[in-house]
Amino acid sequence: MTAALEEPAAVGAEPGWRRFLRVTGRRRPATPARELAAVGAPASAAAGPSSAPPSPSGVSVSTPGAAIAPQATPPAGRIKEPLPSDRPADVPRDPWTVFATTTERPPGRIRRGIRALGRALIHEYAVVTYVALALAVAMTWPTLQYPLHTLPQDLGDPARQAWQIAWSGHILLTDPVKLWQANAFFPEPNSFAFGDSLLGYAPAGMIGEGPLAAVLRYNILFVLAHALLLIGAYALVRQLGAGRTGAAVAAVAFAYAPWRLAQEGHLDIVSAGGIPLALAMLARGHGWSMRRGFRRTHRHAGWAAAGWLVAAWQVSLGFSLGLPLLGVLGIILLVLLVRVPIRWWRRPAERPVLGWRLLVTDIVGPLIVACVAALIAIPYFKGSGTSTATAEIKFFSPPLRSLLIGPADSRLWGGAHEVPRSSLTWPAEMSLLPGFILYALALAGLAFSIWTLWQRLLLLAGLAATIILTLGTTFFDGRWSYLPLFGHLPASVGARIPGRLMLWVTLLLAILAAGAVAEFVRRADHWAEQRIPPWPGPWLRLATLIPLALVLAEGWAATAHPVVPDQPKAMRTVTGPMLVLPTAELTDQMVMLWSTTRFQQIANGAGGFAVAHQAEMRRSVQTFPDAASIQYLRTQGVTTVLLLRDHVAGTPWERAGDIPVDGMGITREDLDDAVLFRLTPPDQSGQQPGQPGAGQPGTQPGGTLPGTGTQPGTGTLPGTGTDPGTGLQPGTGTLPGGENPQPGTVTQPGGQPGLGGTLPAFPTQPTLNAQPGGPPTLIAAGR
Repeated sequence: MTAALEEPAAVGAEPGWRRFLRVTGRRRPATPARELAAVGAPASAAAGPSSAPPSPSGVSVSTPGAAIAPQATPPAGRIKEPLPSDRPADVPRDPWTVFATTTERPPGRIRRGIRALGRALIHEYAVVTYVALALAVAMTWPTLQYPLHTLPQDLGDPARQAWQIAWSGHILLTDPVKLWQANAFFPEPNSFAFGDSLLGYAPAGMIGEGPLAAVLRYNILFVLAHALLLIGAYALVRQLGAGRTGAAVAAVAFAYAPWRLAQEGHLDIVSAGGIPLALAMLARGHGWSMRRGFRRTHRHAGWAAAGWLVAAWQVSLGFSLGLPLLGVLGIILLVLLVRVPIRWWRRPAERPVLGWRLLVTDIVGPLIVACVAALIAIPYFKGSGTSTATAEIKFFSPPLRSLLIGPADSRLWGGAHEVPRSSLTWPAEMSLLPGFILYALALAGLAFSIWTLWQRLLLLAGLAATIILTLGTTFFDGRWSYLPLFGHLPASVGARIPGRLMLWVTLLLAILAAGAVAEFVRRADHWAEQRIPPWPGPWLRLATLIPLALVLAEGWAATAHPVVPDQPKAMRTVTGPMLVLPTAELTDQMVMLWSTTRFQQIANGAGGFAVAHQAEMRRSVQTFPDAASIQYLRTQGVTTVLLLRDHVAGTPWERAGDIPVDGMGITREDLDDAVLFRLTPPDQSGQQPGQPGAGQPGTQPGGTLPGTGTQPGTGTLPGTGTDPGTGLQPGTGTLPGGENPQPGTVTQPGGQPGLGGTLPAFPTQPTLNAQPGGPPTLIAAGR
C-alpha cells in the first residue's frame, strides 16, 4: 500500500523527457550523470549495464557514500514506432503543402543595384551634399544668376584666375611640357608660377573654350568650393564625435565665416574645403575620434588613402593654404610615429596596431603628397619672386583688434564696422572676424561640452597658437612665431599674408562650438525622456536650431558682381607675340581672360610676381608709337601691338592710333574696334621673335638685352628694382616697379598716377599686389 502511494510521486518527479520516452517508446543514449543526480538517481547508472561486473545474486553492490535508488519500473503499455518524417515516393503529394510558406526569391543584380542606389540617395552624407549645394547657391547669389557675364567681387583676380584654370586645361590637352610657360607675361619664363596655380582645377579647364566658357567655369567652381567647405567641415566634426546638429553648426560657421567674405575674389582661398575633408578621411581610416579614441575594428585603409589623395589635391591648388596643411600633416605623422610604438608595447593584445595595409598607406600617401608639392614648387623657386617676403609679411600682419572687425562685404557687419575698419592698414586682408556667435558658442564649449576637459584644454592651446601665427609680426615682431616658419620662403609661394591662417582659427573655434551645441542637444533629449510621449517637443527642437540660424545670418554676403566686358573681335584673330594697349594692372588681367580663345603670346600680365618687369614694360611703351618704344618691344620679341580704341580714353595711348608711323619701320591697320601695329624686326638682327622662356642667359633670339631684363644674371635697370626699402612706406602705396607718385596724387582704378584716368569698363576698388622682396604695390586689381 505504501509502495502504491509512493509510485505516482516518483513518476511525477521524473523529468519530462523520460515521460516522453515512456509514452512514445523512443530510446536515447545514456543519461549524463548530472541529469540523473538531479532526479535522485545514482551516478553509477550513467555508465550503463556494461560499465561494471555483475554482482552476485541477491547481493547489492554500491559505492561508499552513494544513495541506493529504487529500481526503475518497466514502462507499461505498447511501445509505438516513431512517425516517418519523409513521405513515401508512391504516395500522392500532401494537399496541405499549398498553404505552407514559400521561400522568397533572392534579388538579382539589377534589384540589388537599385536598392543600393536608393540607400545611397538617402544616406546622411548624401543629404548633407544636397543641403550644401542648395545653401552654396543661396549664400553666393547672384553668382549663378548670370554665370556667363558676371564675376564675384571684382574684375581683377577673378578674371586672372579664370584664365589660369582655362590655361591649365588647354595646355595639358595640347602640350603638357609647356604647362609653366604660360602665354601671358611674355617673354618671362615659368609665368604660370606667378601666383597660386589652381592646378587641381585643370580637369574643369579642359571643358569649353573662350572667355564665356572661362567665366562660366569659374562661377560654377566658385559655388562648388563653398559647398565643399560645408561638406568637409561637417564630415570632420562628425568623425570627431559630435552629433548632427553640432556638426551642422560647426560646418556653417566654418564655411560662411564673415572674414571669408573679403576673400570672395580669391578662388584659391575660398577653395579650402579639401583641408577638413582630408583630415576627416584620415581620422576615419585610422579609426580615431575624440569621443571614442582609437578603435582597431574601425580601421580602413581605403579611407586613409582617400585622405592622402585629397590632401595632395588641396596642395595642388596653391601654397597659400597648402603650406600650413603640409605642416599639420607633418604633425600628424609625428604623432603616429610616437603613439603607435607606445601602444604596441603597452597593449600586446591589440597587436598589430595599424595593420600592414594601413601602414603601407601611411608610407605611400605622404610620399605622394610630398612629390606633388615638390614638383609644383620647382618653378616657383625658379621664378622672379624668389626673394623673401619679409617686407610684405610685416605690412600684412594684422593687429589683434582685427579679430573683432568684419569686412565691407558683410551685410550684417559691413556698415557697422566701417569706422574701425578704416584704422586698418589693409582692410581686405585684415578684417578677420570669424563671427560673434561663433565666439560665444566656442566660449560656452570651454565649460559646457561633450569633449573631455583635456581635449578642451588642447583645443584652447591650439587656438592660442594659431591666433599668434595669424597675427604675424604683430606678436613680438614674429621672431618666435611666423617668421621662423614662413619668413625664409620665397615670396612666390604665397606665404606673405599671415591673416589667411584665420582658416585654422575658425576651424578650432567651430570644433569647440560643436561640443557645446552637441551637449545642449544631448541634455535636451535627456529632458525629453521625462515627457509623455518621450521625445522633444516642437519648441525644444526649434531651440536646438537657433545657433544654426544665427551663424547663417552672420555669413550673409553683400558681394558685388560686376559685368565682364565683351571680348574685342581682334583678340579672336590676331596672333602673337603681341602687346595689347592700354596696359595696366587691372586691364591686363582682363586681357589675360580675353586671350583664352587662341592663347596667343601676350606681353600683358598682372596679379603675379613679375611686377618689376611689367612696370618697366609699361614705362617703356608709354610713348608708343615712337622709336624708343618700338625698339624696346623688338628686343622683347613682341611683333604686334593691338590698340583697343574703346578702352584708351584717358590713357597715354589715347591718340596713339592717329600718330603717323611713316619711316618707323612698322605698319598700321585699322580694324573695327582696334588698331593693329605690326613691328618689322630690325634688318641687322636677322633673328626670329622669341618664344616663351626666351631671354634667359645664353639665348639671343627675342631675348632681353643685358641691363633691361629681369632674368637671373641679367639684372634690372637702376632704380627699378624691388628690394626692401626702394618703395614707399606701407600704407602709402606705390606703382609697380617702384614709381613714386607725387604728393597729393591718387591712383585711380585701372590707371596709373600721371598716366591718365580710369578705364570706364573696370569699376573696381584699388587693391594691393605685393612685390617680391619689397613693399606692397598698390594696384587696381581686386580688393
